[in-house]
Amino acid sequence: MPAHISLRRFRPPVWLIPVPWTLALGLWGLSRQRSVWRDEAATWMAAQRSVPEIWHLLGQVDAVHGLYYLLMHALFSCFGASTTTLRLPSALAMAVAAACVTAIGRRLAGDPAGLGAGLAFGLLPAVQFSLQDGRPYAFVCAGAGISTLLLVTVLQGGGRTARWVAYGGTVLVCALLNWLSLLILPAHLATLLWTRAGRPLRARWAVAAAAAVLGALPLVLFSRTQSHQVAWIPPLTWHMMIGPAVLLGLGGLGALLDRPGAGRLSPAAVGLPLLAAPQLSLIAVSLVHPLFQERYVLFGMLGLALLIGAALQAAVRAARPRFPRASAWVVPVATALALVALLPESLAERSPASRVDDVLAVAADVRKLKRSGDAVVFVPADRRDTAQVSPDDFAGLRDIALVRDPVAAGTLKGEEAGPERIRAAMLAQRRILLVTDAPEVAPPLSGERDRTKADVLRRHFTAVADRRVRGRRVTVYERGHGQAPHPRSSRHPVYGASVFPSSSAARAGSSTMSSSRASVDGSSGKWQAVRCPARLPESWMSGGSSAAHLSCAFQQRVRNRQPEGGEMGDGTSPARRMRSRWGASSSARVTSGTADSRAWV
Repeated sequence: MPAHISLRRFRPPVWLIPVPWTLALGLWGLSRQRSVWRDEAATWMAAQRSVPEIWHLLGQVDAVHGLYYLLMHALFSCFGASTTTLRLPSALAMAVAAACVTAIGRRLAGDPAGLGAGLAFGLLPAVQFSLQDGRPYAFVCAGAGISTLLLVTVLQGGGRTARWVAYGGTVLVCALLNWLSLLILPAHLATLLWTRAGRPLRARWAVAAAAAVLGALPLVLFSRTQSHQVAWIPPLTWHMMIGPAVLLGLGGLGALLDRPGAGRLSPAAVGLPLLAAPQLSLIAVSLVHPLFQERYVLFGMLGLALLIGAALQAAVRAARPRFPRASAWVVPVATALALVALLPESLAERSPASRVDDVLAVAADVRKLKRSGDAVVFVPADRRDTAQVSPDDFAGLRDIALVRDPVAAGTLKGEEAGPERIRAAMLAQRRILLVTDAPEVAPPLSGERDRTKADVLRRHFTAVADRRVRGRRVTVYERGHGQAPHPRSSRHPVYGASVFPSSSAARAGSSTMSSSRASVDGSSGKWQAVRCPARLPESWMSGGSSAAHLSCAFQQRVRNRQPEGGEMGDGTSPARRMRSRWGASSSARVTSGTADSRAWV
């Protein structure tokens, strides 16, 4: 057989181009200048917990993301915690989705439609966002592509039982990743009705769909008990409908160019319902309970890509009779033009500014501003994710509001003390770092704890440094001259001492502390270092006339109760243990500064 005949018969799969194309778009700027935003921080924190700890977490929050967290935990365990491990799975999942939409387009209309759909899919702005996002929506999109490809296969005459089982299983897995993916079922039902599928096919689809819904029902019901997590989603407004309206308009134009007809399995019959049904269903649900977020129905972009592929197929079909050679360049030229037109958007999506904030950037500022022994507070408590993702930057700081760390509490933000205890803990400090949202993205103070933190900082502290970076803010507050910390009370202990030890200190299990004690001179009201004599006058032991005397008397009483050798059973002296628990500062120096007019409070 002549060589040219064998080469002509060899046709590589069409998906060989869109898959590496989409993957390359995902790998381009994957680290986003080593930035991690708040949603990815939740993935990061959950993935680094053990399986029992993840299970404990899901009982309190984020049950809807449980399967994804377990998957990311396995990946973090194998490859370590990094932005690559966090985001590369999403890029791979989107490459799978591109392969599926390419295969569907080719089956329904031909190679130009498949190639155009696959290349267009990777360029869509919503897809480019999720390509590099450490959240489950890319996985849901891949599952939606697989289930739609299976549906097309059975509609074309491959209705084997195994394929229906695979279809139902894929829909179920998608629902376990995010149960709003079940909104793909109305789209598939619309395709069945559009193509006038026979009753046996509709019955088998109904069985597979019902099995998937029943399998996901426990998760749906349980996650409803955690509905407070989506309380931040605003009610539906008209301006929120602009985006979906534009997408539906573009999709409708592509469907018209495909020349749809009732009973014909075409890109329009699959793509238009896949684009429209999930969007419209979510809008309808949001009229009752606000839930509208475009990423929840990201898989609708598969339908838009199919319709774009159908439009390109129509262009090729129109050009072929008069320009047979030029028609082969329609898809490549259209892709190149789209790439150039969307280049500013593509560059923006790969910058840290594309997200609402950056957890790692503000952690780096904390490292620069902190001093040993400083206290730190977070407003709201969710901003504690900064310390959880980057604990080394918070080494040596004391989280004075925290009573149970996030892992023990089974949450992502931990459990804080009551407002009065937080107030007492803050009043016992000389220097506090506040980590919060930048003003342009900060929500109103909603909790009593947060209002208490703001009130104490406003009344008793002065802002001496303030930095804003990528949606977050760190402000350093100090007491001014003449403003002494309140005496520590046993009723209101300072919580969170040594919450953020350095890695080496955590391994050693101990830290050194100064033997001097900070106190207040009763006459001047200024802080000064106190060094107590070996033997105290009796008047000091009875109270004396100054806070310095009382401080030394306290240390003397502790020494009197100390066992021989000066150590407790764990090798820590009582005085050192009390200082560690109450967060006594080893420094008595007051740094003066001018209040920043941009201070948070």
